[in-house]
This record gives sequence, structure tokens and C-alpha cells, in this order.
Amino acid sequence: MVPEYQDQDSVRGADLTGEIHIDVRAPQSIWVIVCLIGLVAGCGGQADPLPENWGEPQTLFNGHDLQGWEIHGTELWYVEEGDLVCESGRDAEYGYLATEKTFLDFDLTLEFKQEADGNSGVFFRSNLDGIIIDGWQAEVAPPGLFTGGIYESYGRGWLIQPQSDRPDVRMGDWNLLRIRAVADTVTTWLNGVEMVQLVDAEIGEGEGVIALQIHDGGGIKVRWRNIKIVDLNR
Repeated sequence: MVPEYQDQDSVRGADLTGEIHIDVRAPQSIWVIVCLIGLVAGCGGQADPLPENWGEPQTLFNGHDLQGWEIHGTELWYVEEGDLVCESGRDAEYGYLATEKTFLDFDLTLEFKQEADGNSGVFFRSNLDGIIIDGWQAEVAPPGLFTGGIYESYGRGWLIQPQSDRPDVRMGDWNLLRIRAVADTVTTWLNGVEMVQLVDAEIGEGEGVIALQIHDGGGIKVRWRNIKIVDLNR
């Protein structure tokens, strides 16, 4: 989730109420109508599949140990019954588990289950100095706190939050989060439903690791599994 030291910026949706005038007799206008129908049908719909030529996903978590990951901070990261678990430690500070590899363009899927507070997140194109992180976060939080939104720590704060008609996280149950970053465009899905799509030039210039977060404050426990990524720059 977002660090408490940041103000949460207000988020406004795009105004789609303007009138559209189309000559339905023209062939090109028929094509526009088809595209508009597809656009409307896709809003809030199921996650679109990857093109076949984008390759098979790599498994980032092997279900046995933390091979391929690096712990930042004193919070607890361990494997239990095949799940990756993050839990508040003695210092109740921010903590991160970051990939050793860096990723630019990717399509990431993972499952999470919040057993306690659930205040967490998935950072991407990020870099760490201890527990100070720069980059962007796809929010993972308890119900009502914008899971799937995009937040920039130590920077601009909230960049986009899901609209109120999007489904919320299922507390205490497994949830599927998907994050796709291609150039300057980031899209997130929660349980197969698109939550946000953001085009941002600064994100387009970033590159770095993927990192799971545990928020400060204590009392947090989240399980993770089936963490897989398609590296779109291979």
C-alpha cells in the first residue's frame, strides 16, 4: 500500500460524454463503430490474452525458497506450505522482497491472500537503497483502499485509482493480480477485471526490479503464490 508520508492526490476520470457524429454510410465509419463497440465491451471486462509470440512465462517463485530474490529491511519473508509469506517483523518498518533481475517491458501475474491487515503492493521498474525505493507500485490493500491503482512513492503520489464500479479485493481469499507494462503504458487487472490503464512518460523511462512490499505499522501478513512473468524484451 502507499506510504503514509505521502499525500493522496485526487484522481479524476476522463470525460467521455462528448457527442460523436458518424456517417454510418461510409465504410470507414462502419469500422469506427466496430472499434467503439469493442472498446465499450472491453471496459471492466476480462483480461485480454497475450499474443502467442510473446513467449512462455517464467516462474519467479519456485515454491521452496527465496532463490532469485533479495530481502530489503528487517521484516519477515519466508516460505510456508509452498506459499511465499510476508509478515511484520520486530521493527514494524517497510520491507521489500526484490527480484535479482531487472525488467523493462513485462506481463506479470501473481496470486495473493491477505491473512491480516494486507497492506502491501507490487513495485515495478524500481530501485532500492535499503528500504528507500523509487519506482511505481501496483497497490495491494484491504477493501476500499484502491487495490490495482498505481502509486509513485517519494514522488507524485497517486497517479491513478480504480473507478468505484470496479470489483474490490476479496479479503481472506486468494486474488489474482496482473500487471502489464509496455513502454509508457501500464495496465492492471484484479481477478480478471481491468482496474486501471495509465500512460505516463516517466514510467516509460524507468527500468528496475520487481519488488513485493510489506507496509510499516505492524500486524500485516500476506501470502503470495504462482508468481510468473513474461519478459517482453527477450
